[in-house]
Amino acid sequence: MKIAILGSGKVGRDLGLGFAGLGHEVKLGSRTPDKPEVRQWIEKAGGGVSAGSYPEAAAFGELLILATAWAGTERALQLAGHERLEGKVVIDATNPFTRKGGRLPSLALGCHNSAGEQVQHWVPKARVVKAFNQVGHELMVKPRLAGGPPDMFICGNDPAAKKQVAGILESFGWGSVDLGGIEAARLLEPLALIWVDYAILTKTRNHAFKLLRG
Repeated sequence: MKIAILGSGKVGRDLGLGFAGLGHEVKLGSRTPDKPEVRQWIEKAGGGVSAGSYPEAAAFGELLILATAWAGTERALQLAGHERLEGKVVIDATNPFTRKGGRLPSLALGCHNSAGEQVQHWVPKARVVKAFNQVGHELMVKPRLAGGPPDMFICGNDPAAKKQVAGILESFGWGSVDLGGIEAARLLEPLALIWVDYAILTKTRNHAFKLLRG
């Protein structure tokens, strides 16, 4: 499958390597696709990956990952072109974090709205699924934890899109838990703050969530 990743930070680059390692073609979309980090990423992948502008990546991808910093997310989607996302699954890995001083980031959206819902509003003809936002980039692909495979909570309005994302998560070493429509992102984005808070308190990044069933 042709995978496009909008965003060339650590999340986008690590997910891109994960998809490439499973045999997918990957194009990383960036405002600056020739920056050193992207060139090093291409060299590390050893084939099957490329980089380009946001519109080039969006045109290339059969499935897209949104991995931008929240402040640049709307603009990235505008540059990608809404018409290039129509009908495609878009995995929203963003968190609406903002920093206004203090130890922890805060949420720019919450309670009555979410980044996931906003993304779906911005690209209404895309099939948005919230995933990958609840864990650090180091664990997104093939996590190795003493407690066993963790779970990724997902949500979205399109059942077929969520089924496809659940399959991707399984191939990446994750279980998945479907929480329903995209409005459940109001729960998943604060969950990311719990992950961040624990990382700061313990000075570790080797933790994730799991739903235990009786």
